[in-house]
Amino acid sequence: MRVKVWDLPVRITHWLLVVSFAGAYITNSLGVAYFKYHEWFGYATLVLVAFRILWGLWGSYHARFRHFLTSPVATWRYAVTLLKRQDQPILGHNPLGALMVVLLLLTLLVQAATGLFANDEIFNAGALYGYVSNDLSLTLTALHKELFYWIAAAIAVHILAVLLHVFLKNENLVSAMFTGYKSGPFLQLKAQQPPAANHFSQEWRAVVLLLLISTALVLIVGTAPDASFSSDY
Repeated sequence: MRVKVWDLPVRITHWLLVVSFAGAYITNSLGVAYFKYHEWFGYATLVLVAFRILWGLWGSYHARFRHFLTSPVATWRYAVTLLKRQDQPILGHNPLGALMVVLLLLTLLVQAATGLFANDEIFNAGALYGYVSNDLSLTLTALHKELFYWIAAAIAVHILAVLLHVFLKNENLVSAMFTGYKSGPFLQLKAQQPPAANHFSQEWRAVVLLLLISTALVLIVGTAPDASFSSDY
């Protein structure tokens, strides 16, 4: 038996963010000739993060921030029980996992947003470069570059935590993020599961929300001033 936890929009968003972040890194490493592709991966990251934040307000039960974020005191208490290996299974994100979710979403949002105003000081500039001075663009570029390393470190911690859950606690969170189901120690919590939602309705709401966000980004980028790089701006 299994317990359904993660809805389809949450799972798709999670894995597409993995692809987008990796794609942005790879295309940036390949040099200025791949800037266009780096930019597209940045757009994808921005849309996905914005969607996940909004889905955290209006999505399914376990996707909503108010159902997994806890107070600092409660989070500290959970951390203590975790260290003592006295923690209890939690269907959704545990308090520490919740903090990681918020941290990654916020840093990825800033990372993608600053990229819109950045420039490489050679040929290329972000789509919204024309709105800012070159000095401000360089400041945002520096933040954009520096933030990558912090995000990469957070991702490394996230992966380590998932592996610890898999091998030490017998909680296969990787499988759960593919299938949406949890099993093993979570079966005892099935009675606490909220009533099943209309998945068809949820998925259509997600599609509409994603289209609205994408349309907004297209309009913002499409109506921006010329973003051609100029050291004399």
